Amino acid sequence: MANFTACAVFKAGTDMMVAQIHLADAQDKGYRVNEASSEHAIRNIQQNWKRVRNGSVVSVHLAFTNSGFGDSSLIFVTDFHPLAETLAQKHFASSQRYTNRYSTSHVPEETMWSYIVQIANALKSIHSAGLAARVIDATKVLLTDEGRIRLNACGILDVVQADAHQALADSQRLDLHLFGKLVLALGTNNGGQHNQTEASQSFSKSYSPRMRQVTSWLLECISPRPNDSIDNFLLQISSEVASTLDGTLHQNDALMSNLGTELENGRVARLNIKMSMVLERPEYKDDPHWAAHGSRECLRLFRDYVFHQVDAQGRPSTDLGHIIGCLNRLDAGSEEKIMLTTRDEETVIVVSYKEIKAALDGAFLDLYRRATR
Repeated sequence: MANFTACAVFKAGTDMMVAQIHLADAQDKGYRVNEASSEHAIRNIQQNWKRVRNGSVVSVHLAFTNSGFGDSSLIFVTDFHPLAETLAQKHFASSQRYTNRYSTSHVPEETMWSYIVQIANALKSIHSAGLAARVIDATKVLLTDEGRIRLNACGILDVVQADAHQALADSQRLDLHLFGKLVLALGTNNGGQHNQTEASQSFSKSYSPRMRQVTSWLLECISPRPNDSIDNFLLQISSEVASTLDGTLHQNDALMSNLGTELENGRVARLNIKMSMVLERPEYKDDPHWAAHGSRECLRLFRDYVFHQVDAQGRPSTDLGHIIGCLNRLDAGSEEKIMLTTRDEETVIVVSYKEIKAALDGAFLDLYRRATR
């Protein structure tokens, strides 16, 4: 197979995963990889799969062949999701993953509906682009966060089975059937080969009639029927889509609240960093322009006021509320005045937080100029 040179420009800071498939191994597993058809399929991935940008699909950015590893390999470059695990790893016990037993433990129905809506969202995007996922299996669906899943390995079979000339409508209908098999496997906690009739009976004991109806519709997509499409399926589960969206909005509100808290923490951290960099620099101890007087003396006394408080008995105070309150007022540049006292208690300074903030910014700017000149 030819050795292609592939070039791509990725956004800086984006995490990418490079997956290597040894073509000799693929042929040993029954895949017939033809060079000409594979090259055509790779070009299609560049043109088509790169256009699929969906939150429930692991994006494919690049595909090419390479002989630099001592053999012919197929290379896929996709988004990387650290600490992700597959649905098989999450839900199938290791002792049951490849058996035919049906466990009484199953995925909660609310979680199952969330999975169904997310996979349906992925298939809607894929089918609308004139493509088919072709790989919908518990070992290929990633759980990247709590309840957040993404279809992975999309486009691989388009290359390693490039000679399998299957009509697009048939491939998309097969996606729906595989979708139903995945739901059935998750519902019975059985990732191995199973008898569909027995699995359906076990599934029926754990889930509502509504869930059983939807799963049955997906499984029956193996045979051609009118209106077998992802659009029709989404109409059937419209109420569950609305419920999932509502849950997502609540989760977004919680994330925004947490983000606001972290932003507050970030401002406090920056103030601490600036103060630590400015005060008591040993290299400037003999520099009359940097000596602890004026604005820098004010900052040193403010540090004692914030961090070195003692109670009436002379014991160290660990009141975090006092510390955070002082730093927040400093960050805001409050007009509130405070009284700062030297350690020998012979000098008292009355100053506002606004004046202290100006002194800190000025001292830090002076330090920065010294470092860059």
